Amino acid sequence: MKPIFTGYFGRHHIQGIALDLEKGYLYCSFTTQLVKLTLDGKLVGSVGGLTGHLGCIAFNRENGKVYGSLEYKNDAIGKGIAAEGHAEDAFLMTVFDVDKIDRPGMDAEADGVVRAVYLKEVVEDYHGTGVHADGSPAPHRCGCSGIDGTAIGPMFGAPRGSKPYLFVAYGIYGETDRADNDHQVLLGYDLDALNTAAVPLSAAIAHGGEELRPAGRFFAFTGNTTWGVQNLEYDPFTHAYFMAVYPGTKPQYGNYPLYALDAAAAPVHAPLQGLDEAGALLTLKPGTLTDAAGVSGWDFPWGSTGMFAAGDGTWYISREGCDEQGQYSHIHRYVWDRKAPFVEKDT
Repeated sequence: MKPIFTGYFGRHHIQGIALDLEKGYLYCSFTTQLVKLTLDGKLVGSVGGLTGHLGCIAFNRENGKVYGSLEYKNDAIGKGIAAEGHAEDAFLMTVFDVDKIDRPGMDAEADGVVRAVYLKEVVEDYHGTGVHADGSPAPHRCGCSGIDGTAIGPMFGAPRGSKPYLFVAYGIYGETDRADNDHQVLLGYDLDALNTAAVPLSAAIAHGGEELRPAGRFFAFTGNTTWGVQNLEYDPFTHAYFMAVYPGTKPQYGNYPLYALDAAAAPVHAPLQGLDEAGALLTLKPGTLTDAAGVSGWDFPWGSTGMFAAGDGTWYISREGCDEQGQYSHIHRYVWDRKAPFVEKDT
């Protein structure tokens, strides 16, 4: 197949993709809207009216819904979306009833397409306190800037096909003068509980909602990356969670754009480097590159704006672009190869 061209969607770049291969649809997050396309790139519909940052998205094969991280905040990202930013910071997991998306320009609230859950733990970490290298207080616990990467898959340490959980990864500020932001932070939520807690999206949710605490809080040591995990994707074929990132800038690390977590390895309760605490530490799968700190990954340039694993070794990966007509992406098909780590198969 040829790469799928998404078409043009304004000034905000693509953030994530998800595919329903059975029904033949491609879903794309373009920051303030979710777009539904056929697999040959024809527009079916879109959902706008999102004044926050819709990031990475994940398709739930069990119920046909699409899940995505949504941020309302008053930092540089928030002000780039809503000129004044947001008076209150809120972080939500959204659930899109994509079967209802049947025309362009649908409204996230008015058309009843989106439900959401307020993630209180993220808000607490965003407003929490960390530490600079000199010992002085730093804003944002663990460097938390919010949430982005989103994936559905089994709990770490569980076999393939086990009960699925919804995992969301923190966005992390790329400050180089602190060591407490060198882990990726993932929260795992019971998917049934999340679906039950989700309520219709409204402005009121940004003021707080039903509290849903995660089933687990996990750490992956990669060294700091700029804005944390951009795309998180579970691949049943390799039984791994892939993390596509914007590389960090700390010179002591390899600063790779792609890492993978071993889903078969149970978390180990251990001291966390740079943090005055212990936590559930995840295991990185070996990549083709390893830095002096023992962090392993791949030098693969794509994936930070969208990646989807079909489960049979086939991947669909976004290669974004922008011109005078606006933001767009071509979705290319790849096949897993540990060394490459992906080989393009488009014709």
